[in-house]
Amino acid sequence: MLRPLVVLWMLAGSIVPAQAQVSVGIGIGLPGVSIGINLPIYPTLVAVPGYPVYYAPQANSNYFFYDGMYWVYQRDNWYASSWYNGPWWLIDINEVPLFILRVPVRYYRQPPVYFHGWRSDEPPRWGEHWGNSWDQRHRGWDQWNRSAAPKPAPLPTYQKQYSGSRYPHVEQQPVLQSQNYRYQPHDTVVQQHYQAQHAAGIP
Repeated sequence: MLRPLVVLWMLAGSIVPAQAQVSVGIGIGLPGVSIGINLPIYPTLVAVPGYPVYYAPQANSNYFFYDGMYWVYQRDNWYASSWYNGPWWLIDINEVPLFILRVPVRYYRQPPVYFHGWRSDEPPRWGEHWGNSWDQRHRGWDQWNRSAAPKPAPLPTYQKQYSGSRYPHVEQQPVLQSQNYRYQPHDTVVQQHYQAQHAAGIP
């Protein structure tokens, strides 16, 4: 009984790479799980006015860049990577940087249905959506001194030269990153994600 189940599991696993050809991988221990996004080339990133965050206006996804890392909001989950096309790591909702959460609704290119009716010039109502526990833990998250917002991190534009078949494998990414992008995250939460990915051998 066990052997047929193992074979079925392996067959199911072999289907994923074919689907992943049109999607991005995320890293949750094992990179390569589809989140349904594909960026064949480096995206055009535009600064969100008044925020230390960029968004990708031409991407068909909720795609951002903040403090040296890329952030995607997909199917009610946040993912992060230091390379524009992943692999991506799933981020707990309690560990998403606040400046990412503060980005106004209008900069979400694929807003989920529960954004409907929310003001486009304000951030999503995360407390309303994620519940009282999250709201209490992050009280005041949408209030900050706008004149003291940090400057946006420089974009790692060196990654433009890596697309298609030239896109680096997971083990190559940290080396290229260290050679071409000297920026280090300043946000404490981003620092933790950045260090955790590097410790696992994924930038």
